[in-house]
Amino acid sequence: MQCNLPSVFAICVQILLLLCGLLQVLAVDNVDFGAHVENQTGARDSLSRKHHRVYQLYSRTSGKHVQVLGRKILARGEDGDKFAQVVVEADTFGSQVRIRGKETNFYLCMNRKGKLVGRKASGRMDECVFVEMVLENNYTAWMSAHYSGWYMGFTKKGRPRRGPQTRANQRDVHFMKRFPPGEQPGPQNCGFTTIGKRGRRTRGNRGPPHTQP
Repeated sequence: MQCNLPSVFAICVQILLLLCGLLQVLAVDNVDFGAHVENQTGARDSLSRKHHRVYQLYSRTSGKHVQVLGRKILARGEDGDKFAQVVVEADTFGSQVRIRGKETNFYLCMNRKGKLVGRKASGRMDECVFVEMVLENNYTAWMSAHYSGWYMGFTKKGRPRRGPQTRANQRDVHFMKRFPPGEQPGPQNCGFTTIGKRGRRTRGNRGPPHTQP
């Protein structure tokens, strides 16, 4: 029986190629997926449905709500103030958002000097993007996505702090998202049916009883 050496050699080459491919697949475990996720988180998403939600941003320092008064930004709004109602717009895979005054349609932005200003929507909105960060104390901080390390913050009198003067652990940059009066989501009614020992059906509680104020 004759052995065809060229055929044997070709088979060996194919086996080596398969082994090399297998080693490349196994080497994927060493890839840094964290960097990939971070890049995807910061990427703008123009395909998914935009998420808009109306809130009031309660300042932990001033004890009032953030107001978008056109070009002027303050944190002196009372509960229910129309200028204190803001629309938080999210259109990324992660937590990057824009904050727009519902009444004025001005966006809350941070300029290159770290000052909080209001701006109308324009072609360049990179200074109006913030990273929403939920802190361990359940407050929320808003860091500029364009100027990393600079946060939205206010003094006790409700005046804006400049970005370079802020830190994540300062009370000045801590906020609580609250729904405007009348827009709080009520408890969902959960109707259910139970069967007693005698087979009689009883209706479960559908929610708290309505009481007259």
